[in-house]
Amino acid sequence: MPYGISLKCLNETASPVFKLWDEAAALEETASMRALNYPPHLTLAVYQELASDRLAKALESVFCTRSTVTVNFSGIGYFENEFLVLWARPIVDDTLFLLHAALHQEIDPAYCHVHYRPGSWVPHCTIAAKVPKPKSEAAIDWANKNRIQFSVNFDAADCVRFPPVEILSEIALTPE
Repeated sequence: MPYGISLKCLNETASPVFKLWDEAAALEETASMRALNYPPHLTLAVYQELASDRLAKALESVFCTRSTVTVNFSGIGYFENEFLVLWARPIVDDTLFLLHAALHQEIDPAYCHVHYRPGSWVPHCTIAAKVPKPKSEAAIDWANKNRIQFSVNFDAADCVRFPPVEILSEIALTPE
């Protein structure tokens, strides 16, 4: 099973993401994000095989003194894979890339999934993970027309094993 390290939102600022989840779910056969039973998040790294204590140590090292991370979003992006993946597009500043780099200083990026390595990682907050090919055109049109802007305060970081999502360790980030 893969492992991930993510920032997640456990507060009311997640409501615009939940709204997007529900809108985008209409483009899926089943609502992929609600089915996770896991809050809105930004995944910083994914590992196929790595000791969970090593992941917990890296999580602690990077996030133990970290305050809440506020991310501003503007619009919807998409990845074309087996299914189309829709995601809220962060207005990227140095904060996310510095956290990403700090994590990869703790664990060699060679262990990380190629899409989450430095130089390849695209910060994103997934809003639909399984839009089938026949609905791709409608989903891309919806994404391109959606100009929503909002902010999310990511107030926790965790290490999970998935699927299903199982939280292995979690750190509450200090309020700003």
